[in-house]
Amino acid sequence: MARTRRMRGLAMVAALVLVLSACTAGFDGLRLRIAAGNPGGVYDKLAQTLATAWQAGLDIDRPQVLQTQGSPDNVDKVLGGKAEVAFVAADVASDRYKSDPRMAALARIHDDYLHIVVRTDSDIRTVDQLKGRRIAIGSPASGVEYIAERLLQVTDLAGSVTTSTRGLDESVRALLNGDVDAFFWSGGLPTPFLANYNNTRSLRLLDIADVMPKMQELNQVYGTASIPASTYNQAGPVTTLLVPNVLVVPKSMPDDVAEALVRGLFDARPQLAAANPAALSIDVHPGIETQPIPLHPGALRYYRAQKT
Repeated sequence: MARTRRMRGLAMVAALVLVLSACTAGFDGLRLRIAAGNPGGVYDKLAQTLATAWQAGLDIDRPQVLQTQGSPDNVDKVLGGKAEVAFVAADVASDRYKSDPRMAALARIHDDYLHIVVRTDSDIRTVDQLKGRRIAIGSPASGVEYIAERLLQVTDLAGSVTTSTRGLDESVRALLNGDVDAFFWSGGLPTPFLANYNNTRSLRLLDIADVMPKMQELNQVYGTASIPASTYNQAGPVTTLLVPNVLVVPKSMPDDVAEALVRGLFDARPQLAAANPAALSIDVHPGIETQPIPLHPGALRYYRAQKT
């Protein structure tokens, strides 16, 4: 009897080892590339943190974080087989999905807020007063440029302004030096670079409440939001455009991989929030709100298990 019980015990241990080995081996050889953004930006900081979390959680080689121009570039990389995961603004993702539905979403992550910035001493008070001005509209092929071009189109300003593509730091310098009259930026609240510059109240944000109906007619993912006065040391709050960000993957990604990536994302929330405050909004319940980009079946399996 004792020998029988010993044999049964050994068999159970062996079975458990096989199960655990199978779980580990399930992702053996998995290689991931994450299309992020400019070095030091929100996408990049979150991607670097997520890469470390996925490496530990899935027991894989650390995913490679790709430096990119931004959302349009990131979508191209996923659809072109050059990245397995991408951080993408929802407007860019939804527009591309209409013409090429080969991607799916893992989760809605943080939201970005449109900033249209002028000098505090500028005579520009409204969007229509940008007519005839020089405007920086973000880095080439970036999500900022994507929104800026659409806003200029719906307000009939596209043909009456002089635009240049510049990153955030270059845009701020150009504005303060008088090389441009305004610049566009889309980012979390607060964007530290802007907040630090505006300690002396040298910058002012434009309110775009009157433009929002046209922008929301253009794309259903755009929301209306308020930037509190305290965020950038402003005289008062301003109404602006909100655009969610989503993690997208190829539809062809195996379900178990997608499910594991979503689990790793939400397990890593404390580390992500420490990397950038924008990640404080990452949560399971808003995570499913990726429409019109459908959730990957593996991601959906995770959310259903969480009863969301």
